[in-house]
Amino acid sequence: MEQFQELLSTNPWLLLAYLIGSVTFILGLKMLSHPETARKGNLIAAGGMIISIFATIFLYQYKGGEGQPVGLHNYVWIFSALVIGTIVGTLAAKKVQMTAMPEMVSLFNGMGGACAMLISLIEYRNDSMPPMGKFLIIVLGMIIGTVSFAGSVIAWGKLNGRVKDKTIPGGQAINFLIFAGIIILSIMVVGGFSTSPYLFYGILVLAAMYGVLFVMPIGGADMPVVISLLNSFTGVAAAFGGFLYNNPVMLTGGILVGSAGTILTILMCKAMNRSLKNVLIGSFGGAKATAGGPAKDQGAFKEISVNDTATLMAYAQKVLIIPGYGLAVAQAQHICHELEKVLEEKGVEVNYGIHPVAGRMPGHMNVLLAEADVPYEKLLEMEDANDQMGTTNVVLILGANDVVNPAAKDDPASPIYGMPILEVEKADHVIVNKRSMKPGYAGIENDLFFKPKTSMLFGDAKKVLQSLVAELKTV
Repeated sequence: MEQFQELLSTNPWLLLAYLIGSVTFILGLKMLSHPETARKGNLIAAGGMIISIFATIFLYQYKGGEGQPVGLHNYVWIFSALVIGTIVGTLAAKKVQMTAMPEMVSLFNGMGGACAMLISLIEYRNDSMPPMGKFLIIVLGMIIGTVSFAGSVIAWGKLNGRVKDKTIPGGQAINFLIFAGIIILSIMVVGGFSTSPYLFYGILVLAAMYGVLFVMPIGGADMPVVISLLNSFTGVAAAFGGFLYNNPVMLTGGILVGSAGTILTILMCKAMNRSLKNVLIGSFGGAKATAGGPAKDQGAFKEISVNDTATLMAYAQKVLIIPGYGLAVAQAQHICHELEKVLEEKGVEVNYGIHPVAGRMPGHMNVLLAEADVPYEKLLEMEDANDQMGTTNVVLILGANDVVNPAAKDDPASPIYGMPILEVEKADHVIVNKRSMKPGYAGIENDLFFKPKTSMLFGDAKKVLQSLVAELKTV
């Protein structure tokens, strides 16, 4: 409180800038809740961040060696870092494909965790014997930031295929021992039982090991939940940085990211009908998920041509399109929107069924379709889509797999049993577009492909949709 009063009395303009930054963060987050305002909300929050950054650079002061207020002076280093970061971030964001967006989000999130980790290391280097309260914040910020950084890097590698799912024998026991070691060393360091810097850096090493080992065995289908969880870790770590520097805007931003990430993690787990504990130790989509799956005798599947698909859809009253990662891989969102418009010109009602965990990150399909200017009101959440499934004539599944797998309802032995799915079997006809019969990201065979109502339309999503649009124009 004394530091806050000192900031208010000596530098009200800095406090005003921080207040503006905090308010814009809250408004921006609120506007991100709807696609129509999301872009504006993002820009507003970014504007608040820019104001806060430059206010800190030019207005922030601290007590120098003689107790006199001193401002920041190493402007060359500061602006060099800002310019380099801006250029790298802008180029990366412009060049990234929609399929690579989840891994980019994960990597950027990891950089936030690394930032929090470095803040703690710098504060410890400047003052190796701070008061216990400050020391606790330093240690917690370093632990959480390091776990977020290491875990996010592994998640990035898993999403782009560089790192494979790997279950280490006795991995849970090893993680428990590492976590216990982190707690014991933290108590020794913060409690003053040891002043050795090696213990502090030992916590850093153990936290990095924990971040790697706890993400490594988590399967592909759980990656959206893991990304959201790691995002909340980064927010909490940033909030600790706000405490250290008595920075209201940094504290506000960290709390918002941490709380939003936590809420999203809970909602994602609910959408999968799984507990967070089960996600973290269940390896859904990893080695356990694939055990025995492909050996199951499903019988024969039925194939359909583009011509027959076009005829079936042209004479339908209601069509529901279910997008999946295959649509993103083929970059077919724009031609999919064109298919929607062609069908509507023929009097067909077209909507999209969106599963909460479709794709590789939360909201992946929403972002994908928004890029193609698909009206938001056409994007039906899972519950609404299921309510309309019984009156739907044709369901077109584009690269989705696990979110429509009836094993989640019918097979207690399946790793996804109990997960809410899009109940496409209630529709009159189900057409599945895939490149092949290979299992989806979770590595689980899909019973839907062999059902009587289902027909397989093989091929690259973009090429198939282009042929389908051309065929529909002649029907």
